[in-house]
Amino acid sequence: MLMSSHGTDGAMGVVLNRPLGQRLGELNGEFALGPLAAVPLYSGGPVETKQLLLAAWRTREDGFQLHFGIEPEKAAQLLGEEGTHIRAFLGYSGWSKGQLENELKQNTWVVADVPVDLLDHPQDDGLWRGVLGGMGDDWRLLADEPDDTSRN
Repeated sequence: MLMSSHGTDGAMGVVLNRPLGQRLGELNGEFALGPLAAVPLYSGGPVETKQLLLAAWRTREDGFQLHFGIEPEKAAQLLGEEGTHIRAFLGYSGWSKGQLENELKQNTWVVADVPVDLLDHPQDDGLWRGVLGGMGDDWRLLADEPDDTSRN
């Protein structure tokens, strides 16, 4: 989950590791012939699953820069900038006022800084394992634990 906003009224983010196996140009004719046609499409979360959100980011020496919920024209402009990655998401993940804070108090989430090599990880189920494993030996052990513990 990449958190894009978090404030007193709630929080919003997108799931990064759920590719839909499609490109934006396959979604509808508006994008089919344009510069964004090859942008990968992901399931961003369970809220508003028909809503399209465009995001652009780049990892630079001074940190991670995110442009979230941008217009197609801005996404096309950013697409031409070196080191910038564009993704399209259907839906998002959202929390109402205080909901995420309560989940954090219950240790429901593991909070991590955005790794510099985020985009070098596989953008599938391996992404979670890579980020969690990069947080230290104990986390790596948890991340590498098989889903079926009988195979442990």
